[in-house]
Amino acid sequence: MKKIHLLLLRAFIRPFIVTFLIVMFVLLMLFLFKYIDDLIGKGFEMSTIAQLMMYASATNVAMALPLSVLLSSIMTYGSLGENYELVAIKSAGISLRRAMYPMIIVVTILSIAAFIFSDNMLPVANRKYYSLLYDVRQQKSANLLPEGVFSNSFPNYTIRINKKDPDGQTLHGIVIYTKNEAENNTNVLMAKEGSMYRTIDDKFLILRLKDGIKYDEQPGEKGFEQRQRFTRFRFKTTEQKFDLSFMKMQHTNEDLFRSAVQMMDLKQLKYFGDSTKRQVDSSLLVNYKLMTPYIKYFAIPKKSASNIKYIPFKGDNALGGLTRQQQISALMNAASEVRTVQDIIKNRADMYKDASRSVRNFALEYHKKFELSAACIALFLIGAPLGAIIRKGGLGMPVVVSVIFFLLYYIIWTIGEKSAKGGSLSPIIGEWISIMVLTPIGIFLTYKAANDSVLFDMEAYKRFFNKLFRRKDA
Repeated sequence: MKKIHLLLLRAFIRPFIVTFLIVMFVLLMLFLFKYIDDLIGKGFEMSTIAQLMMYASATNVAMALPLSVLLSSIMTYGSLGENYELVAIKSAGISLRRAMYPMIIVVTILSIAAFIFSDNMLPVANRKYYSLLYDVRQQKSANLLPEGVFSNSFPNYTIRINKKDPDGQTLHGIVIYTKNEAENNTNVLMAKEGSMYRTIDDKFLILRLKDGIKYDEQPGEKGFEQRQRFTRFRFKTTEQKFDLSFMKMQHTNEDLFRSAVQMMDLKQLKYFGDSTKRQVDSSLLVNYKLMTPYIKYFAIPKKSASNIKYIPFKGDNALGGLTRQQQISALMNAASEVRTVQDIIKNRADMYKDASRSVRNFALEYHKKFELSAACIALFLIGAPLGAIIRKGGLGMPVVVSVIFFLLYYIIWTIGEKSAKGGSLSPIIGEWISIMVLTPIGIFLTYKAANDSVLFDMEAYKRFFNKLFRRKDA
């Protein structure tokens, strides 16, 4: 390997790692902003939140990797152009295409690694991520005692807090109703103020109450004369302990999420996709057989053929010659058969739509495994020549240009995938249309950069339009 190749590799690897980490951090922050209400204030352990963030980061690789390749390639070749290192490389007789060879090899290795990741590790990460996220979102909030609301969060208790201090721990105007076996609130505790905290093992919530009174009403003992007993107890300080065991997060079985397409590898997608397609084809063959028994052309047994009295057809009226009662009976039977056939067709059509949608989803997910690798190569073919053309390193112009092209890629890919899911496009075209659009752009930019194009030189465009207008005036 030549020294020039080592120079290019060193110039690429460092910004690639930095940009990849930055993009992953930004996407992780977007995830936290989206689910902040489901994570904060529920008493989760830090290990649970760390696991969820780790799985979320794994699912973001499909978006972070192509953007990192695009941005780092623009930064690398932009920095080389800005420092006139590309000029020195070309003066040594090395063309831009030859200078891109080691980078193409590295990006190809990254693409292969991305394919292996998306086929083997990403389905597992998706399954763990979605199952854990489902458990988190099902978890009851730890804001068990909101202000001005009768809360039934604790079994057999109804608690109302009039006001909370900004620290969230000091309480004012506390009312606690304790339910008995008959679900009656015969035990009432009221306190002017108090504070709450959790035990060290996080198993109990303790309310330390001050300046209050407790009312307790109990039925009398069984006997000749039953009298209810009413007890009133005043206190300066007391404590109430509430069990928090019901707040422990229950982990859902991950196997329940295996049927989703995001949780499958290539073999599973192909197997279930083919089986669903065979199911669709077989259902089309049996549709006519299912409907024909409900379509009656003749309802007369063959044995009574000698006793049949044919009624001559009169004019345009198919029911001519029948009595009023026979006409009503014939119309009711015909309407019943039509409704039956319509119900069968509707049910079969709904089944066909669902099965066809599943086939398209399997095909889209199958091609998505390869599309991630192709996106890395296509965006590199755009980023490397763009960096050589704009000749700007750092995080200024390269970030703007890379974001523009990545948004173009993402918007086209999203539109294509949505159209394919709706059935407007083939799954192959819907998944690969973004690559079909960007690859010619990358080839064009590579050609222009190899020929020292002035693609972003405003003066060149001014000279071109001035010549054009002069010709028109002449």
